[in-house]
Parts: sequence; C-alpha cells; structure tokens
Amino acid sequence: MKFSSRLVVPLLALALTGCAAAASPVTGFLYMDVKGPADISGNAASTKVGRATCKSILGFFATGDASIDTAAKAAGITKIHHVDFESYSVLGCYATFTTVVYGE
Repeated sequence: MKFSSRLVVPLLALALTGCAAAASPVTGFLYMDVKGPADISGNAASTKVGRATCKSILGFFATGDASIDTAAKAAGITKIHHVDFESYSVLGCYATFTTVVYGE
C-alpha cells in the first residue's frame, strides 16, 4: 500500500500541473521546436489563404513552424489582411496548432 501511494502522489501532482503556455501554441515536455503566431490587421483584400502547422505528440515532443511568415509564404501572400488560428487536440495525446493567414 505504501509503495502505490509513493507512486500515485507524484504522478497525480504531475497530472494536475497547469499546462498553459503564453509564448507557445503547443508544448513539448521533452522536446520543443515551435513558433507561435501574432495578430495582424491591414490590407483590405484577402484573395489568398496560407496555412502553417505545428504538432505535439503525447505532450512530450513538439515540432513544426506555425509562424505567420511561413503561412504567408505557403500561399504566396505579400500583403497580409488578417490572421486566424485553429487548435486541435485529442486527450492531450495528439495536438496541432495551425496559423491561417489571409491576404493578397
């Protein structure tokens, strides 16, 4: 009984820690290589849409480039109108964060 409580208490404490990260859209506990988006507004026309995605697996590994620059280059956008984001997660086991750039 003492063995299980010695194991359960630290695991419970780890599970209950907050996982909010203001500087990063996804987190990687063991490895992290992601860039986050920023809000931009400007030009009126938005005829093109570009996307850039970063991914996280089990919260231990995260990789990708979800920067506005990468999303704009993917669609050949030179004048950005606005930026949105899409976030997807399944039980914290698999997560994606996508930056969506609209412009011309």
